[in-house]
This record gives sequence, structure tokens and C-alpha cells, in this order.
Amino acid sequence: MFPLTLYFTDQQVKWNAAQLWNNIPAYYCADEGVMESQFTELTAQLQLPPISALPSIDERQEDLFCAPSLKSADKLTGEEQIALISLAEILLHLPDQNSINRFIEEKLTAANGQPFLERNSTAIQHTYTWKQAIQQQRITESIQAHSIFSRLAERFDYPFIRTTLSDTVTRLRKRFIFSDSIRQISELSENHAYSLHLLTEGVVTAEAARTTLNRYLDAIKALSAQKSHCRVNPSLSVKLSALHPRFAPLKAPAVIEEVTQKLLHLLILARTENIPITLEAEESCHVDLTLKVFENLLHSDLCCGWGGLGVTVQAYSKRALPILGWLNFLAQELQTDIPVRLVKGGYLDTEITRARQQGLADYPVYTRTEITDLSYLICAAYLLQDQCPRLLPQFASHNSNALDQIVTMAEQSTKPIELQRQQGLGEPLFAQRQNTNSAVTQRVCIIIGTQAQLPSHLYRLLHNNLSVAPTSVSVNETTEAKASAGISAAAVMIDTQSQRQQLLNKIDAFRDQQWQAAPLINGEPVRSQPPETRFSPFNLSLQTGELFPSTPDDVREAYAVTRAGFTDWNRVALSERVTIIRRFANLLEQHREELIALCIRETGKPLRDAIDEIREAVELCRLYAAQALSRLSPQQLPPIAGEKQTLHYNGRGIFVCISPWNFPLAIGIGQVVAALLAGNSVIAKPANSTPLIAYRATQLLLDAGVARDAIALLPGSSESINASLLKDFRLSGISFTGSNQSAASITRLLAQREQPQPVPLITETSGLTVMIADYTALPEQIVRDAIEAAYSGTGQRGSALRVLYLPEETAEQMESMLTGAIMTLKTGNPAEPDTDLGPVIDNHALQALHGHIEHSRIHGRLIYEGELNAQHDSGYFVAPTLIRLLSIDELSEEHFGPILHIIRYQSDNLTRVLEEINRTSYGLSLSVMSQDNQTIDQIRNLIRPASIAIRRNQSAVHTHGQRFASRGLSGTGPKAGSPDYLMGFTQETICSSDIDDSI
Repeated sequence: MFPLTLYFTDQQVKWNAAQLWNNIPAYYCADEGVMESQFTELTAQLQLPPISALPSIDERQEDLFCAPSLKSADKLTGEEQIALISLAEILLHLPDQNSINRFIEEKLTAANGQPFLERNSTAIQHTYTWKQAIQQQRITESIQAHSIFSRLAERFDYPFIRTTLSDTVTRLRKRFIFSDSIRQISELSENHAYSLHLLTEGVVTAEAARTTLNRYLDAIKALSAQKSHCRVNPSLSVKLSALHPRFAPLKAPAVIEEVTQKLLHLLILARTENIPITLEAEESCHVDLTLKVFENLLHSDLCCGWGGLGVTVQAYSKRALPILGWLNFLAQELQTDIPVRLVKGGYLDTEITRARQQGLADYPVYTRTEITDLSYLICAAYLLQDQCPRLLPQFASHNSNALDQIVTMAEQSTKPIELQRQQGLGEPLFAQRQNTNSAVTQRVCIIIGTQAQLPSHLYRLLHNNLSVAPTSVSVNETTEAKASAGISAAAVMIDTQSQRQQLLNKIDAFRDQQWQAAPLINGEPVRSQPPETRFSPFNLSLQTGELFPSTPDDVREAYAVTRAGFTDWNRVALSERVTIIRRFANLLEQHREELIALCIRETGKPLRDAIDEIREAVELCRLYAAQALSRLSPQQLPPIAGEKQTLHYNGRGIFVCISPWNFPLAIGIGQVVAALLAGNSVIAKPANSTPLIAYRATQLLLDAGVARDAIALLPGSSESINASLLKDFRLSGISFTGSNQSAASITRLLAQREQPQPVPLITETSGLTVMIADYTALPEQIVRDAIEAAYSGTGQRGSALRVLYLPEETAEQMESMLTGAIMTLKTGNPAEPDTDLGPVIDNHALQALHGHIEHSRIHGRLIYEGELNAQHDSGYFVAPTLIRLLSIDELSEEHFGPILHIIRYQSDNLTRVLEEINRTSYGLSLSVMSQDNQTIDQIRNLIRPASIAIRRNQSAVHTHGQRFASRGLSGTGPKAGSPDYLMGFTQETICSSDIDDSI
């Protein structure tokens, strides 16, 4: 990692392309404190204001939502206007004009108005408009939005309020969107330079990507027709992620090639018409792809020497300055000018959430506004220095303080600059600078799009240029991040080419590895039976290893050893047991690449899913270790009758842990670790399909220091050993995860035990995870979340989405989008990084799923089934499938695979839908996709699932951030990862003694 200060010295000219490129990922998640220290050096070197001198608020910032005077503004007080604009700001986040009109008509009536406004008063007060009004002292912090609306309703009737609000929404939209038609750019003033931006967020299908490309081609033609009337050539901004529905790191080789070809097609016309093209900003995970596509294009004959292809750099990225250094080398090597648009950055909340979910050591972006502002100035100084003669700086900002600094720096530079602003914003600021410096080119960014595309753009705009937006991590968020730091697994970073290749090389070292599994008793393998050859479910000719199955004799021996071992293990100090489990978590990380390879080979999990499984296993170990210290330590109870009461927790004895095949490491390890931490000895019985992972994990447990007689492993067929295992008188408890059928079988066997003493049974069983979407939800978000929830893990997660309820009025569009999104999924060899879906676990699962699909086909319910070919004949592959149901009652069981069921419903029949879901008797999880808080409240109050996710899919979970609960047919609970999970493995002892203890 080269220090940033060297980018401002002659040293940078000595670096080659590889060194400069490799320094970009080196700063991907650099420590923010280290970055601040480097910035402190740079501010002194460049004579920039220190961080402490940068204002946190731009006092001259204009009102983003101050639309032209409201309809009937002369009748409204200032507070009433602010309240109406704030509510209109919220409505701009709805998916289309029809949904806005419907929302206003339904909510703002004499009967519904007051309850709606009281429920949403807090949301209104969290809008940008409201915060800006408080900052400008136009309203007080103590005032409540619903009280203003109450007074408004007393003075006017609701038809007046509805009409005024509708007009306000329309006026605000015009502030952000010039037109929904490219043709109307002919109406633009001839006195400005323009950059055309097409709103293209949320491309999830190949058809949508093709449409976007055609829109860009049309835009170039329209700009060409208009350029003769402009003083400076108009330009076009292009968003690469809108040209491919799977613009993602693991799809890198194919995506880079396909997007490059599309851009070359676009650039033929752009170069012919001399319309400059600038690649728009992307999320951090897309930056590597963007730069690779840009490099390919710049090396083409079309772009070499042109100077019309530019790129956007986000100053809040910790890679911003290294990216500029690499661009400078590229420009000079190819003797080609590169326009560089510098923006603040518009995905902060997304970046923070994603970094936490991945367990990154730090964030890829700056989390403090003042550091981002300083980064912007440092990047501006770099662009303006003489050592970058071919980088053409374009500064896009509405921040008056930043613009003042940049104009001052530009006056001391020989390079021309361009200032950019969005239509309707920054006009006074830019007019002032035009008057003071006529050499500065000013360009207005014109937005073309519809209401359906506005929400994402509006969100980004708030984060990009405006100081009132939530552009800093709050104290609570920082505290939460620190608290989870001791639990999170080390991140596996795959967003950049170099990171990905390093990981793949380490995994590839185990390509020919053969693993073995056998009963492990007293730390030693028992090989009393002939071995069974194990094959990969994605390639039935690919041997993974051998299993020496367990016998009833092994069961008896395991009980004898672990019964003797229980007493000593239960006496081991809690702190020592915690230390051992934390050591085990570290060993899992040290052997991560081997475990990923084994997960892929034995279960058929694609790379991303295998990575997540190891992470979850590590995090469960650390979570339970932390919980054990806080929950299982002796607790002092209130004294009774002069006696001191101390509550102690001990192990119950021998716990049998029966784990599933779909999460053989995470769930299997979670059960075993929880039992061990509570002081129990353990007999682990892994699923017959996945014994190799269980054996390797148990070896690591022993390496970590778990007593040899405290744990035994009995891999093999349940039919051959379950009766012996579950009827034994020494059994003290069972933890089971699997199907309801298996749970019922276990219950029957327990009932046949001769010993009358009951044993605790902790079960996690099946579920029918449901997502309910309404007309206020954004279609692209529904599709993205539904696809991830239904098909990640090949649909073999307990939390996988099984049923999606869609409102009748949008169902046709949504089914079409879902079908298009499914077409982009790749089913195949999980060892290939770009695979989305691997095989199902075995032939029994294959036949059951194919039977359900065929039944749906016969009855005309099959909406779409993906294509399979001859290469899929080698394994247990099921294509991603979409099926229509009339009612959830048609599902008599969970179909554990890549099948999503769609049910249409009438919006006014939501109560019936909730009653229908409750009838299933499952109680696992539910997702609600809605922007209507009253609808969310109704669902939350009436539904019975134990875990509800609002505006996200239920599968988007990381262990210590979200826990599942369960009830009914979904298990006894408490669920893995919950605060009470460990308690089910303990028994309590209360010790009473005199308060005045004798010596």
C-alpha cells in the first residue's frame, strides 16, 4: 500500500500500471483513522483547511424541495406549506403516479386522514424538507407534523388538501426530472452546456438492459440534433450496471466482455456525432468492473486519442485518490485525455449496510461528512496539478464551501475546469462564479425519466451533495459496529479481481483432495465397517471421499465415553470453555479455504453460499461464547428470609445433536457448540448426505481443546443407528434441525424409551416463508429480494422464500419481471464462481421437486421453468421455477428447492390473505414489502409467524444482526442465534446460604 502523499510527488511517475492498479484494492477498506492521519499530512502539504476547519453544514445551501410557490400558497401558513412539502417528499418515493394518486385518495379522507397522519408524523419529521426547515429556523423542533395537519384539516376540507398535495408532488417532480421524453431536450435553453442523465436504476432483466441501451442510442441522436444550438457540445452519462442485469463481481469475465461490446456499439455513434460519454458512479462492489470496462474501451481504436470518454470518481471512496493515480497513468500511456467527473458519493447507507453484512474490517467509504469533504478537496487538488495534464477535471457539487475552495485552487492552476450542477439546483451559486471567472465552463445535468425511476435517483441525490442528508454514521451505529466486532467472522472480499483470484487459488489447492469420515469416539476414528464412496451431487462421477458408517455398537461406546466425560467437562470453568470455543472459531477461519472447497464438493453449494456458511459457523461460535459469559455465569437472586440466593447453570448430561444437510457446518457446529458451552457432553449425528464436513469440523473442535471424551461423532444412516441413539437411558437432551417428518419420527422413538424421565427436545423444522408485497412497494426491489430469497442456496435454506403474494393490479408486470430475472440465473457447477444455483442434495429431493413441477405443469400453473441441458445430467439439478397458486392451502408441504409460488390477491382482501397464511400452522418468517406503515401495522398485528422482516427479504440475515424465531410446525424454539438459545441446554441449580457466610 503506497502512502497517499506519494501521489503528489515525482514518485508516482516511477510506478508502473500494475503497481498503480494493485494499490487501488489495497485501499478498499482501509482503516478510517489511518486515512485521516494521511489526510492530515496532505492538508499541510497542499495548504488545504484541516478537517476541524471544515463546516459540517453548508449555510448557503438552498432548499432541495422548495418547489415553485404551492397551489393556494396564499391560503397556507408557512408551517402548513412545510408539512405538505414534507409529505409530498415521501410520496415521491412511491413507484408510479397511479400509486401516488391512489395513496392520496385512500389516506386523505375525513375517515382515514387523522389516523394516517398521526401514524406517519414521525416519518414526515424525518424528511429532508422538515430537517432543513428546522435548520433554517422556519419551524421549531418541538412541533409535531400531525398537529399542523390537524389545524389544516380544521381550516380546509380534505378535497382541498388532496388537490394541493397532488399539485405539490407534481411540482417537486419537475424539479428533479426535466421530462420523461428524450425528444423534449429540444426545449432546452441555448445558453448552457448540458449533460444528459437517463434514470436507469434497477435493471433486473436482459430485456430491460436492451431497452436501456436503445434509450442511450436515442439520446445520442437527440443530442446530436441539438448540439448545433449549444455553445459547448452536450454530453451523455451512461450507467454500466443498467446495461447488464447481473453486473456483479462474481460474473466479472462475462459481464466485462458483454458490457464492453455494448459500450463499443454505443461509442461508434457517439464518436461519429462527437457526443462525449461519461461513465456514471457505481456502488463500491461495481467499481472494479467499471474501471476494467473503461480500460478496455480506452484501449480501443474508437477512444484512443478522442478525449470524449470520461469516468466518474466518488470522493467518499477510500480508493478515490489511487483510482485517479491509475487514470493519470492510463491517460499519459495512451496519450488520450480523460474527463473526470468528481462527485461526493451517493450510496453511503447501502455501503455501510453491505460492509456490515460481509463482516468487513472497515467500510469502503468514509463515514464522516467532514472527511469526505476533505477527500473531495484533495482529489480536486490532484486533478488540478500539472502532473496530470491529460485528466480533465469536472466538479459536480452543490456545496458552496467546496466550490469556493475549488475555484480558488483553479485560479492557481493552468488547467481549465468544468463545474456541474443538476437542473433546478445551484443556480445562484453557479451564476455568481460565472460572473467572477468567465474561463470556467458550467454544465447543467438534465434528468430524463419517470416517477418509477425517481426514488433511487432521489435517494442518491440526497446523499451526494447535500449536508442535511444522513451522510455520517451515527454514534449508535458506531457503537453497534464495535459491539459486533468481536463476533463477526473475518470478511472474504471478492469485489475486486485480485481479491477474488487470491481466494480462488487457495480453494483450488483442494481440488483433488479426498476427505474421510468415520465415527469419532474418544478422539479416535472407528473403522469397523467397509467404507462407502461419497460423490458430489453436481457430478456423480466426482469422488469427494469415503465414509465409514456408524453401527449400534458405536452408539453404545459413544454413550459410555461421553457419560464418563460429562462430569469432567461440566466442571471445566465457563471461562475456559469459552476460550476453547473462541479458539475453535479461529481454527475455522484458518482452514476457511479448505472448508469452502469441502462445502462446494459435498453439498454442491455455489461459492457465495459456501463462504456464507463458514462465516455463519464462525459467528455462531463467537456469539454463543459471548452469550455464555453473560447468561451462564452465576446469577445473584434477591435474598429470601435472610438467605443469599445464587442461581447456577450446569449441563444436563449427554446431548444428542442431529444436524441437517443444508447447513452441515453452520447448524451442526451451532448445536454442538451451544451444548458444549452449557457444560454438556455431546454425541453429534450429522445428516447422512454430509458426513465429511461434520468429521472435519469435529477434528478442529478437538484441536481447539475440547476434551476427547466430551464429544463423539456418529456419521451414517439414521435408519441404522437412530433407534439405539434415541432410546438409550443415558440420553439427556436432543437438538434437532430438519424436516417435520423426521421430528415426528424422533418424537415416536422418545416415547418408546423405557426410562420415564422426559428429555428436552429443541427442534428447528420446516417453514413456508412468505413475502407480501403491496402496490406501494418498488417493483425492482421486490424482484431483487424475491429472487435472492427464493433461489440463493438453490432454494434449500429453511428461510428460503416459498410464496410471494402480489396485488392483482401489479401482478402481471411483476410476474414478467420475475421471469426475466430468473432467466439471468446460471444453474450448474458450483465450483465455477459465476454459478448462481447448484444441485439439490440427492435423488430423492430431485424426484420430489420434479414431481411438484410436473403436477403444476399438468394443471396449467407453471409460469416459468428454467432450461437445463445435457451437462446437467451429471448431477441432481433442478431449474429455477415459478408456479402460480390460487391459495397457500394448495401447499400441503414445503417444497425444499428452487421453486417460488406466486399468489395474486385483491388489495382490499389483505385480511383474508393473513388468515390464509395463519392456517398453515407454520411459524417461521415473513417479509413485508410496503411503504405504507398502516399496512405494515395491520400485518404485524394479525400474522402469526415468529419473525417479520420489513422492506427486505428474510434471507438477508447475518448471524448476530438478525435471529430467526419459530413456532408451530416450524419448531419449538428458541431458534439458533437467539438470546435464549443456550438456556435450553442447561439445568438450573439454586444455592441458598446465610447472608453472613462463615469463614
